[in-house]
Amino acid sequence: ATVLLPVMLAMVKSDEAKEVVVVDQTGKYLSQFQDNESYHFVPGSEMKEEYRTDTSGVSAVVMITDDLIKDPSAAVIYSRKEIPNSLSRIVNEALNTQIRHDKLIHYNIPQLQDIMKDFDQTYSIRTVKWSEDGSVQESNSGLATASGMVLTILIYIFVLSYGGMVMQSVMEEKTNRIVEVIVSSVKPFQLMIGKIIGIGLVGVAQLAIWAVLIIVLLAVAGGISGSSPELMGGASGLLATLQGLNLAKMGGLFILNFIGGYLVYASIFAAIGAAINGQEDSQQFMMPIVLLLIFALYAGIYSSDNPDGPLAIWCSMIPFTSPIVMMVRLPFDVPVWETMLSVVILYVAAFGMIWIAGKIYRVGILMYGKKPSFKEMIRWITYK
Repeated sequence: ATVLLPVMLAMVKSDEAKEVVVVDQTGKYLSQFQDNESYHFVPGSEMKEEYRTDTSGVSAVVMITDDLIKDPSAAVIYSRKEIPNSLSRIVNEALNTQIRHDKLIHYNIPQLQDIMKDFDQTYSIRTVKWSEDGSVQESNSGLATASGMVLTILIYIFVLSYGGMVMQSVMEEKTNRIVEVIVSSVKPFQLMIGKIIGIGLVGVAQLAIWAVLIIVLLAVAGGISGSSPELMGGASGLLATLQGLNLAKMGGLFILNFIGGYLVYASIFAAIGAAINGQEDSQQFMMPIVLLLIFALYAGIYSSDNPDGPLAIWCSMIPFTSPIVMMVRLPFDVPVWETMLSVVILYVAAFGMIWIAGKIYRVGILMYGKKPSFKEMIRWITYK
C-alpha cells in the first residue's frame, strides 16, 4: 500500500488540461498531435509575444520551422516553466510518428533492412525555457528530473540516518542510566535540543563537504573541457542547462527543507528513544515513521512526471512529506507562494513537534520497566 498509493495518486491529473500551441510552418506535423486529459493542442500561425506572459493561458508552444529530417533542430518547445517529462514525451512521439512516415516513403521495399535501421533512430525535440525578461535558456527535462531526484534521495537518506542516530543516542543514555546524572545539571528539554542540534550540525557539515567537492569537480571538469575542443561543446551545453535550473535557489531551498525535515523527524525519533526501554521495543513506534518516509520517497519519485498534479502539490505542503517531495518539484519552477507556504508550514510543524517531543522526553527519559503505548505517550503531553 505504501508503494501503490503514491503510484495511483500520481496518475490523478490536474482538473484542467493545459493548452499547448503548435506553430507548424511545414503543415506536416500538426495532425499528429492528439489531445489527452493533461494537454490540449491548438494550432497557431506564428509565435506571439503574449505567449511569454502568464496572462496568455498558454502553457507551452511547440515551434516547427522546417522539415525535421533535413534539419533536426527545427523544432523547439518553449515554456515559462521547466518542461515536464510527460509533455516532452507526447511531443516526441507525435513528431517521431510523422518522421518515420516521411522516411518510409523515401525507400523502396527491397531496402527493408536499411529502413529498419533508420527507424531505430528516434527524434528528440529541443526544449527551451523563457525567463522572466523574455530571454531564452536551454532546458532539459531529463536533467531537471535527475537533479530533483538526487536532492530528494539525499534528504530521505540524511533525515532517516541522522534521525535514527538521535534515537540511538537517547536510548543508549537511558539504558545506561547516564541520563539520570545529566538531568541533575540540565533540564530534559535542553538535553534533547542539544542532542538534536549537535547531530544535525554533523549532517550539515557533511553536506558542506560534499558541496565543496562537487564545486571542485565542476571546476576541474570545466578546465578539462576548456583544453579539449571535443568536450567543450558538450560541457558548455550542460553548464548552460544547469544555469537555467537556478542552482543557487535549489541549493538554498534544499538546505531549508533538509533542516526543517530533520527537525520534524529528529524530534519524533528523540521522543521514541526516550519512551522505550530497549531496541526490541522500538519496532511498534518505528514502523509507522519508516512507512511514512517511504511513502514520501515514492510520492516524490512519481511526482516527477506530473509536478503540478494533486499528489505533488498536496505532498509538498504536508510537513511530513514536503521536504522530500518539494525537491522533485523545484527544478520545474514551482510558484514562489507555494514554495514559501511549504517552508512556513514545515517550520511551524517542526517547532510544534519539538515542543511535543520535549513533553514526552521529560517523562519518558526517567521511566523504566514499562512498555508505553501511543495512548500513554499522548497523556504525557498533557502533563504540566
